Amino acid sequence: MARIIPSSESLTVEFKSDLKKYPDSDIFEAVVAFANTEGGSLYLGVEDNGQITGVHPSHKNPITLSAFVANNTVPPVSTRAEIIDDEKPVLQISVPKSYSGVVATVSGKILRRRLKADGQPENTPMYPSEIATRLSDLRLLDYSTILIPEASMNDFDPLELDRMRKNILSYDGEKSLLDLADDELLKAIGFVRERDNQSTPTVLGLLMIGRVESIKRFIPTHSTSFQVLEGTNVLINDDFTLPLLASIEKLNTYLEAWNPQREIEMGLFRMPAPDFDKRALREAIVNAYSHRDYSRMGRIRVSIADEGLTIANPGGFIEGVTVKNLLTAEPHGRNPALADALKRIGLAEKTGRGIDRIFEGSLIYGRTMPDYSGSNSVTVSLFIPRSAPDIQIAEMVSNEQNRLGRPLPINTLLILNYLKDAPRSDIHQISEALNIQETIAKTVLEKSIETGLVEAYGSGRGRSYILSKRVYKEKGGFSNIGYVRQVDIDETRYLELIKNLAQNNEFISRADVVQLLHVNENKAYWLLHKLVKDNVIVPVNRGRYAKYQLKRS
Repeated sequence: MARIIPSSESLTVEFKSDLKKYPDSDIFEAVVAFANTEGGSLYLGVEDNGQITGVHPSHKNPITLSAFVANNTVPPVSTRAEIIDDEKPVLQISVPKSYSGVVATVSGKILRRRLKADGQPENTPMYPSEIATRLSDLRLLDYSTILIPEASMNDFDPLELDRMRKNILSYDGEKSLLDLADDELLKAIGFVRERDNQSTPTVLGLLMIGRVESIKRFIPTHSTSFQVLEGTNVLINDDFTLPLLASIEKLNTYLEAWNPQREIEMGLFRMPAPDFDKRALREAIVNAYSHRDYSRMGRIRVSIADEGLTIANPGGFIEGVTVKNLLTAEPHGRNPALADALKRIGLAEKTGRGIDRIFEGSLIYGRTMPDYSGSNSVTVSLFIPRSAPDIQIAEMVSNEQNRLGRPLPINTLLILNYLKDAPRSDIHQISEALNIQETIAKTVLEKSIETGLVEAYGSGRGRSYILSKRVYKEKGGFSNIGYVRQVDIDETRYLELIKNLAQNNEFISRADVVQLLHVNENKAYWLLHKLVKDNVIVPVNRGRYAKYQLKRS
């Protein structure tokens, strides 16, 4: 009989020997650790090496044990316990992930699970700063709104308040804020809250316009690092702690100097194309500051190397966001009040879709897409490759946006760039590669066909898509090389496949070609007619249900 129980431990699987009756208090701690991480299963009666030795008789009543666990955890954890008959009876306790907050034992112990350096799991205490991180991951705490009772209005820097007012003007922020007096402005944007009839600074307020010495004292986790690497040589390595607005301004100044710009010719016009799109960089930097975990030590790191640019921030993705669904997940930051303040000032994308702007900055030039795969549970890392623009894609996007009078939607840009590298893809392939719903992908493709950006081949599930001839338009005519690469090579392949089908069958029909190539009947007829014309096959009869036979020499 196949083994039911997992063969090894993991972040969501734990084995415990029950030969000498595993202590109940340790069961509660294991349940709490699972609930405070990703949930999982505790198996009583299995040794650390995976050997099944059986559950202790006192643990053989799963109903009693589930109630016992609920009575000894705060808030009560609803577990599911059952006896599994494998080589010997084993008790499986299934623990759900807690979405309502942090769980503790009745004795006050708070634990979580983690993987050690060797990949083995362990239960470890959850410290106060980690509790704040956990709550913000679950969208239950906005760390930026926390009051700092020891701070006062003297911890704000008047020069930084002036900088904020100038930013509102420069970045088309919320102009009504400029009509407010300083104390009213601080309250309106969440920099202070009333406590004991006094205005008390929040984490948000000190982050944005605090004095440097006050930030270092009250928010020691906030700092920034900028690096420029040339090969293995470090050209710049600057670590600094400044208020957030001043930090963004300093990074922008650095990036202006280290972001060379070239011009690409598009017909009679030239378009500037910096190595890294400036608006995308601004959004990426603002995202890093607004989504970082300020309860965790670490720096915002911006690094430029030969391969590209990296922007990393402490704190993994929040609950519900993964590398795969970045572009489709509901917009929600780790620090909503901070994100809202940056929007009102004009620095952040007002729709909350700054991630779209980051991808758009590469896609409008036909460049390699930004990459978040270097992210993990404690860090979000964005890598923007340094790659040459695709002039034909850039021209097509520019022309279409000029025609529409607005930017192209992010899903259209994603699909056009995907088809550039993977022509003849079908709906399923496109949807899976880009993590877009098939209905959305189909809608975008059909719209792109209407506007002449994309061409379709075949019908039904076999319908595939390529970029249209418009993509390959050049000054003075058409360059057919790219288009032929997508179309004519496949046409030749189709003819060979039909010929092979005829060689292996006495007769073939139009229906056979439709089934073989997933093309429509008109296309099948055209291909058969071409082979007849080339004396490869001969018709046996005429009409809709005509049969064809390989021509014998």
